[in-house]
Formats: sequence, C-alpha cells, structure tokens
Amino acid sequence: MNIVYLSPHFPHHYHKFCKKLKSLNANVLAIGDVDHDHLEPEVKDGVSEYYRIDDLHDYDSLLRACGYFTHKYGSIDRIESLNEYWLTTEARLRDDFNVAGIRGREVDPIRRKSLMKEKFRSAGIAVAAGQLATTLDKARKLVQEAGYPLVAKPDAGVGALDTFRIKNDQDLEVFFKNKPEKEYILEGFVNGDIVSFDGLTDADGKLVFFTAHRFSRGIMDIVNKDLHMDYTSMRAIPPALEKAGRACVAAFEVRERFFHIEFFETASGSFVALEVNMRPPGGYTTDMFNYGCDIDVYDLWAKTMINGVVPLEYERKYHCCYISRKNHYNYLHSHDDIMAGYGKFIMEVGNVPGVFSTALGNVGYIFRSADMDKIRGIIRFVHAHT
Repeated sequence: MNIVYLSPHFPHHYHKFCKKLKSLNANVLAIGDVDHDHLEPEVKDGVSEYYRIDDLHDYDSLLRACGYFTHKYGSIDRIESLNEYWLTTEARLRDDFNVAGIRGREVDPIRRKSLMKEKFRSAGIAVAAGQLATTLDKARKLVQEAGYPLVAKPDAGVGALDTFRIKNDQDLEVFFKNKPEKEYILEGFVNGDIVSFDGLTDADGKLVFFTAHRFSRGIMDIVNKDLHMDYTSMRAIPPALEKAGRACVAAFEVRERFFHIEFFETASGSFVALEVNMRPPGGYTTDMFNYGCDIDVYDLWAKTMINGVVPLEYERKYHCCYISRKNHYNYLHSHDDIMAGYGKFIMEVGNVPGVFSTALGNVGYIFRSADMDKIRGIIRFVHAHT
C-alpha cells in the first residue's frame, strides 16, 4: 500500500502514526519542507522515503512530489496528514490523483463553521444562533435574536486564533471597522461546559473507537486570557452525548478518519453543537486515548487504513487528564513535589513546542486514575499558585 503523508514532523509526536503504517509494510511516502538531516530520528525511521520541497503551500511542488512517488512506487492509495491545516490540500491532491478519501467538493461542510450548522441541524442537534459577519446591520439583527456577548471567529479557522468576544455595541462596531479580510462568522454565546466526542471510524463509517472529554474552559479564553487548561476523559459517557455524537458522525459521513466533535453541555443537561474537526483531537489526546483504555490507537489507525475494518474490544479503565503549567506562574509546588506526591499516576510529562504553548502551556502533565476525585485533587495541586 502506498500512503503519501504530508508534514510527518509536525505535530512532533505524529511520527507514531507513520511508524505503525511502515511496520505493516506500507510504503510511507512523506513530503515535507524540512531538510532530511534536520528531521528527528523517529521521523526518519517512520517513513519509507522522504521528499523535501521548499514550501508545502506550493501546490505545483506537491504535484511533482506525488508524481515522482507514482512513477517509482505505482498508484497512490491514500493521502493523509492528520492535520486540519492541510485538509483542503489533501482533498485537492486526492482529486488530481484519484485517491480515496475526502475530496474537494466535500471540504467546505467540514471546514466552514457556517455550513457545519446545517449538518448539525440535519442530525437533529441544536446549534448556537449565528451568521456570517457580512454587514454591521445584519449583525445587529443577530444581536436582537441572540443578545450579547457574541463570539466572532474565522469561518474556516483552526483553533482559537483571531477569535474575539463582542460584549456590546461598541465592540461590534470596532470589530467591523478592523475586521480581517478573511470571512468571519458571528455566534451567540452559549453558557455551558465544553465537552467533546472523539474517536475513529472505519471505511464504512462504523465507530472503531470512541471516547469523550470534558474541558475546564474554552480554548478562546485560555489563549486570550493566558489561563491554565485541563481536560479529562470520561469513563462513562452521558447517553445524550453519545447519541448526539453518533448522529453527527453519521451526518458528516465520517469514513476511515479520526473525528473531534465539540459541544456545549448546558445546565439542563442538553448538548449544543459547537464544531466538528476531521482529525485527531489536538495536543496529546491520542496518547490519552491509549492511557485511558490501555490500547494503541496509532496501531489501530494504521490497521484501519490498511485492512479496512478492525474489531476492537476495549474498556475505559481510567479517567485520563492533561494538565498545563506556564513558565511565568509562581507555583506553590515544584515538579519534584508533583512527582513525589503523584508519580504513580503520571503517564507522561512533556515540554510543549512554542506554537502550542499558548493553549497547552509550556509543560504538560498527563495523569490517569479510575477515581475522578483523585484527578480533581491532582489538578488543584498542580495548578496551585500565588
């Protein structure tokens, strides 16, 4: 099997996906913009051949790279990056090389938040009131419907970059006066906890693996207010969340892909859809999949890609939690204190690359425990500061 993989060095731990593909005798044909000599050894070991280009945004260079691989290895079977940033590029390459997977005509409903709303509604899932930010007058009509605050975010953006909270008429006028060129969507603010339904489907859209997470706060607040974050997997998924998640997987026709679907859980226990991402959840969540259930999701994905259907029996044995720390906080407890007090619960400690640090902190701890009260106690201990 010939699998073209874009940007195998980023995120830095995604070489694990490539390594598992290669271990199953797939040709992992990687394209990147980093010199081969500068790749980490794990990345080099995980690919069959690496083709360097100057700029991954240069589509002609990508075409030449895929053409080279086709000439040398035969037809391409899959094109992947597992990175939402390259979703449109992947789809365009699949069109040009007639490769299975998400095609160009299917990208907008899974990239544009305004079109996601239509899919959510078709699945019977509530959504926040919203519309494209085209004119100030139309935005004022949305205010009459939804009230303040509003949230303004790029319609096809990734993460919390260039996202704003609009609290009043003055904020709204300033936003339209200074609005970036890209297309924005305005949405009514929803009070609730952010939760996610995450997993992997096979080629027929059946759930191979799924779980759910609860977040301490939204990424927008974490980034814009420089706050801590923590998020924790659930051992028992609320039935209403699982029902909503399954309905969304079906409505978005998720095939042979990871998914990360975000909802607001309101005080009444209902779920309001926020957005869908056709990729693994961000940060170190794939590792958390493994620690929470004692599985190997990297291997599971590779087998799903190559074999199509992979039956899996698993149990959510633990709550698995990611906890961030930031260098400029004055913490009450040192790293040594954390290791001494809770070392038996720690699965991983890592320095976070700079591009992710505004959301994930400078250092991240991953803990697991079957007892949620224990997880809460660890969070309080790790985050305690003056």
